[in-house]
Amino acid sequence: MGRSVLVTGGNRGIGLAVARAFRDRGDRVTVTCRRSAPPDDDLLAVECDVTVPDQVEAAFTRAEEAHGPVEVLVSNAGIIDDVLLLRMREEHFSRVVETNLTGTYRVARRAVRSMVRGGWGRIVLISSVAAVRGAPGQVNYAASKAGMTGMARAMARELGSRAITANVVLPGFIPTDINAGLSEEFRAQVLAQIPAGRFGDPAEVAATVAFLASDEAAYITGALIPVDGGLGMGH
Repeated sequence: MGRSVLVTGGNRGIGLAVARAFRDRGDRVTVTCRRSAPPDDDLLAVECDVTVPDQVEAAFTRAEEAHGPVEVLVSNAGIIDDVLLLRMREEHFSRVVETNLTGTYRVARRAVRSMVRGGWGRIVLISSVAAVRGAPGQVNYAASKAGMTGMARAMARELGSRAITANVVLPGFIPTDINAGLSEEFRAQVLAQIPAGRFGDPAEVAATVAFLASDEAAYITGALIPVDGGLGMGH
């Protein structure tokens, strides 16, 4: 029957690629989305805004009713709101942190309930190379993603004895809807800094996430795994 997997923000981009990777391995997959459902009918889609606690609770309840207790959590839901610091208002900062970091706390806290009872679990947080490298205009985004490191490592220490792992994946530049509006000039500048000489693919991130959720990765916890073509090397 596979495992019960929940992927937040799993209706497009990296989240959808992750959801498909688990589905193709025989797992039962629930994805959360704020608006449009994923194009795949065999993924259970649940409307959920991770900034709303009641919606998080409802999403987990729906996943549990359909697929059983959540055994694998992938916290992927996130937003960007790029503004240079001199022009960044507090709402720019707090909105991004509330979604990306506090939202991750909410879903992780809810997921560990069933993981502790079941004596097994996998938590994978989708961060960003910006968390370790920084990026102009992304004080809010980089802070929210960097916070995932401390969160995952604290969870790893709290939950490791219960066969629950917590790891962080740091994608580099992966062309998706979230960065579709970036100029060709900016893309060329980023590409020039990537040792691999190309942009990444969502499927490459998904493969890393799937490995971290496997039995083979049982002795990996509290780790930061870059999937960035070398963009963040040295950080």
